Amino acid sequence: MAETTAQQQPLKGWDKPDLDLSNAEWQSSSQGLGDVQIAFVEGFVAMRNSGRPEAPSLIFTPAEWGAFMSGARKGEFDLT
Repeated sequence: MAETTAQQQPLKGWDKPDLDLSNAEWQSSSQGLGDVQIAFVEGFVAMRNSGRPEAPSLIFTPAEWGAFMSGARKGEFDLT
């Protein structure tokens, strides 16, 4: 039987795969000065707090990440 990866499994509701992030290549848009890091793992986007890397990471599908980035570019999350 072929092994199924997290990317191939259908997601329902809030279900997200249990990704192995131990070897993820974390990136920071602020050259390491910011509080948020992201990594691309098995077709998903993981986000973590760089100040607490041992804390749980948020996992986004490509569609969720795209919607977030689109909203951020439009200023939807700007503080007033």
